[in-house]
Amino acid sequence: MLERSIKDWDDAYANGPHIPGGDRWPALWAEKAQAFREELAATGRAKLDVPYGDAPRQQMDLFQPAELSRGLVVFVHGGYWQKFDKNHWSQFAAGSLARGYVVALPSYTLCPGIRIGGIVREIATAIEKAAEMVEGPIMLAGHSAGGHLVSRVVSEPTPLSTAVRGRIRRVISISGVHDLRPLMRTAMNENLGLDEAEALAESPALLCPVEGARITCWVGGGERAEFLRQNALLANIWTGLGATTSTVVEPDRHHFNVIDGLIDPHHALTRTLLSE
Repeated sequence: MLERSIKDWDDAYANGPHIPGGDRWPALWAEKAQAFREELAATGRAKLDVPYGDAPRQQMDLFQPAELSRGLVVFVHGGYWQKFDKNHWSQFAAGSLARGYVVALPSYTLCPGIRIGGIVREIATAIEKAAEMVEGPIMLAGHSAGGHLVSRVVSEPTPLSTAVRGRIRRVISISGVHDLRPLMRTAMNENLGLDEAEALAESPALLCPVEGARITCWVGGGERAEFLRQNALLANIWTGLGATTSTVVEPDRHHFNVIDGLIDPHHALTRTLLSE
């Protein structure tokens, strides 16, 4: 019999210290994202800093495919609801763009300036705004905290309108955190401000999926044990609640490079996201 318990909750949810050169990744993301935005802007295929609300960080970038749009992809970034903005992630639109989809990347207000429930509502508003601008089916993808956010907006009660919810064909939560209760045991909760009530109200794994939800939970095989557990958790529970679910553990990927498949139009991650 194998018993397991967590003694150090901060270490259990720490990614950078367990990835070689982990501290260098954010700067590399930002550098590649800037080059991508400049390239798309030069050809008139980028709409930058589109407001979806009045707060300073309520902005998104939209990237247009070279041909007629086939629909909309919204990618929501991670950073434990405390770090980063849309300007670190532009390059991850490349795979979907090459397959003919408009890609929206929103920023959002960060903790501690907002509660996680407030971020959920901001992301829903961003999706609604992008849906007004782009016709066709909608696919949602999010990484880490972004995986939580895209799965939460397709949980009940959903902040999305009935019309927009009906257009969503697939959700991919990449290395998502689906049960927020363990984070109450970490030092980061000083900024997150999670209490039991909010953790219960905003954890997709503790809620029901919206009718017709299709979700893929995708994680790297080299990730921390808690991310592997959180990945399996949501698909397991939602399968029993009527959602169409699948799980993928991608070999030889860690928390920072598991999203690289979104850059390649032929990678299984992009193909899964866009499958209808």
